[in-house]
Amino acid sequence: MRHGDKQNNLGRKKAHREALLANLAINLIEHKRIVTTLAKAKALRVYAEPLITKAKSNDTHNRRVVFSYLQNKEAVAELFDVIAAKIAGRPGGYTRIIKLGARVGDNAEQAMIELVDFNEVYGKTAEAKAEPAKRTRRGSKKAAAETPAAEAPASEAPAPSTEEKAAE
Repeated sequence: MRHGDKQNNLGRKKAHREALLANLAINLIEHKRIVTTLAKAKALRVYAEPLITKAKSNDTHNRRVVFSYLQNKEAVAELFDVIAAKIAGRPGGYTRIIKLGARVGDNAEQAMIELVDFNEVYGKTAEAKAEPAKRTRRGSKKAAAETPAAEAPASEAPAPSTEEKAAE
């Protein structure tokens, strides 16, 4: 019986599961987003987010702890140097899982897991960029710039008095 056992075993023994999650975490750190099955993505989030939290404090002990999980010098260096600098102000929730639908071959539910701060479409980086005004077919920018200038002198001209209207 597996009462109270909340870990998804992913159909693997312990050593195989740990190797799988370590490899997925290394790929996530190197590529910033990966496509995998939904179950693996959810298991990877539980595995990778504590490692990213450890990377916030860059000391020898945390580097050794993270290296014991990943066993990849390049991934550890990327995590502590590049990723930790970008997620320094975030209190958690470093990954995002987006469902992609069923895989063609075996109908497995696919998902993309990505690091939140490295996506330019969502988040603060998208809001910070001001988009230029979109041009319409009604007129060019040159015509739009001339129109207010042409209307301004007409509006500044004195309105005809009632005597002039009567004379006409």
